[in-house]
Parts: sequence; structure tokens; C-alpha cells
Amino acid sequence: MHTVSRVCCLADPRLTAVKNVLAVLNGRSLDSALADAPASADDRDRALAAELSFGVCRWYRRLDTLVSSLLRKPFKEKDRDLHVLLMLGAYQLLYSRIPAHAALSTSVETSRRLGKSWASKLVNGVLRRLQREHESLGARIDKTAAVRYAQPDWLYQAIDNAWPGRSEDILAALQGRPPMVLRIDLTQISRSDCAARLAAAGIAAKPHAEIDTGLVLDTPVGVHSLPGFDTGLVSIQDAGAQLAGDYLDIRPGQRVLDACAAPGGKTLDILQRASDLRVTAVDIDAGRLRRVAENLERAGCEAELVAGDAAHPQGTAWGGRLYDRILIDAPCSATGVMRRHPDIRLLRRAGDIDGLVRRQAAILDACWPLLAPGGRLLYVTCSLLTAENAEQIAAFLARHSDAEALELPVRLGSRSGDGVQLLPGIDDTDGFFYAALQARAA
Repeated sequence: MHTVSRVCCLADPRLTAVKNVLAVLNGRSLDSALADAPASADDRDRALAAELSFGVCRWYRRLDTLVSSLLRKPFKEKDRDLHVLLMLGAYQLLYSRIPAHAALSTSVETSRRLGKSWASKLVNGVLRRLQREHESLGARIDKTAAVRYAQPDWLYQAIDNAWPGRSEDILAALQGRPPMVLRIDLTQISRSDCAARLAAAGIAAKPHAEIDTGLVLDTPVGVHSLPGFDTGLVSIQDAGAQLAGDYLDIRPGQRVLDACAAPGGKTLDILQRASDLRVTAVDIDAGRLRRVAENLERAGCEAELVAGDAAHPQGTAWGGRLYDRILIDAPCSATGVMRRHPDIRLLRRAGDIDGLVRRQAAILDACWPLLAPGGRLLYVTCSLLTAENAEQIAAFLARHSDAEALELPVRLGSRSGDGVQLLPGIDDTDGFFYAALQARAA
């Protein structure tokens, strides 16, 4: 277990960042660690703690390799917090706008606040040497491509194998900061009117070139400063994710199943596409289902919310119905959204993929009988791995002779098997895969 001193870290964003990274190394998501900060914390401190936490996770392997190369011997397990602190200092020196003198002095002070004053000279010495030698050190470690892109070996290799000739662009994009993209409820406001309201509030935005509901902000802002956010006129959603609503082809009066609904962004998108919909949103995690409820309440929308397993609809009320549209936003490796969730590269393991593929197949097989004649099932992942995407759909079609794939229009991305794959750094989106299925005509 990685531990951190009991010294209160909420008032110090650097201590908070150390705590957050240690939590990720212990298996927690970064989002859940960040959520521990009390609402009373200073907004600037919260923002800095988040920036440092995300940054260290994003560059973890490269920072870890740099710091390790400068230590005579590794820290003992009980002092793992000092190793993270050195990576935090290295991140500030190499990737942030924080002045070098501030990065150095605050790192030394943080070692004291960790209750480890004995290490203050070591922290100072290592970071000063990094400041002097980072170019030569970086040139040496970056000869290993997986280190250069701060990816575990297995994941670097998987992406390189899946996308030969394009993997360098993808991996570079995964190290970048994603844009903040809005999805507009076009039933209530036009995109041009929404952009004008944003401009009046001092928020610059431009229309997404391919997504009619999308506006891309020049600079990210707090969600509650967005005109219309608190009433559901706008939501935060990557442009690639907004294709789900288009590809479902929602029509008024339809019965819709959102089989893996949390946190509810796509559920709300469905409800804002047409009138008189009967939407059932299912998620296996009752706690995360509350996020769906909050999303819908914000926009004044309603759906039937059910805590349940999409792989086992048998014997449930929702599993006894037929649906005109089914959305399976399947649990996946989330490798396509690593620029938004950089902790994925620390949390995911190579051995996870086979289990995820089996889980996806079980959900597809279980939900397929719930599709009404003439209906459409849309399978979605935010993965870059073909085993979860094109290969998954090919295997499903081989198991189900009554199913066929629809040819989706390629507005973004490119054909991949019987679906469409979007790639970060290439398609101006996060990484998503879409495939639409329907029953064969008799």
C-alpha cells in the first residue's frame, strides 16, 4: 500500500497532488480522488491540485524514468510519497508554466510538510540536477518509444499494432490536453444563438466542423459559468461522443434502452433529440446511476432509471420489453479517452482486455433479443483496441445469423470492419468506435 503522511494536505495543492497520485497507484480513479477535496477548498488551490495530479498521471512513466535515473537507490515503500513528490517537481520544471525557483522551493517545503525534513536536501539536489541535465537525460530515455509517450509497454505495443502508420500521431495526441466541447440542445436553441450567448458572457467558441450540435471553446471554463448549463441548454461532451445521438437515429415516440447509462451524457442527448420518448437507463452501479439522475434533473428531463446488469436482463421488468433503439455504451479499456483520463494508463492492465471483451459480448448477446423488429442497436466503445471494436462486432455477427451491420455514414473517423473508428489526434475527437446492428429482413 502506498501511503502519505497524515499531515493535512487539503490546504496545500502539492500535498493534495501527492495524495491523489498515490491513490491512483493504489487503484482509485483520479476523478474519485479529486472528488475528496471539500467544497470549501480555495478554487485556485483545487485547480492547481488537479492540474498537477493530471499532469503527473499523464507523464507518469517518463517522469518516473527520469527521477529513477537520478536516484542512487530507490526509496523504501514507506517513502514512496517522496518519489511521487520528485515526479511532481519534475512535472513542474518540464511541463508547467510554474517558475523553476518556485517548483524547487515548494518541492523542498512539501518534503517537510510530509514530515520528512531529512529528505529536503535530496529533493533539492535531484531536482536541480534534473534542471541542469534534462535535455541529455531526456534524449537517452526517449530512445524507448513507450517511455517517450509515457505508456506502459503492453499498451504502447497494442496501439502500435492496431494502427500502424498512425500510432505516432495517436500517441502524441494522448499526451495533449483535450478541448472543452459543448453539446447544444437544438430543440431549445440554435448553435448560432448559443454561441452569441457565450460571446456575451466573454466565452469564445467556434462551431465544430462536422458535428451540428458541437461548439468548441477556445479556453476551458467552469461549467456553471456557461450560459444555459444549469438548465440543460448546453452540456459538456466530446464531439466524438455526440455522434451516438446521430447514429441512433432517434424518432419521436420510440422506446429506448440505454443499457450502460452512467454518467448519463448520452442518456440526456437521447432525450433531447425527440419528443415523447420512453427511455430506460440501466447501469450496474447504483452510485453512478445517481449521476444520471443529476444530469437529467439539470435539464428537466425524465427517464426510467434502473440499477441492473445489462448482461442479465432476464426476469426484470425492463428485460421483458422490446425497444425501438438500444444503446450499448459498453464497458471498455477507455484507451481512446486517455487525454481526458490519463490515470487509465496506470489503472489498466494487459490482462484486463480479455475480461472486457467477454463482458462486452455478454451484454451484446443479452440485449439483442430486446430489439424490436425494425429497430437499431448501436454498440459504442471509447477504445482504440480492435479486440473490443471491429473484432467484437465480427464475432457477434458470426454468432447471430439473424443480425446484420448497418453502414453508418462516416462524418468523422474511418471505416473499421463493420463500424466507424475515431482516433485522437487524427479526427479532432477522442477515440470512439461505433457499429449499428439490425435484424435481417425475413
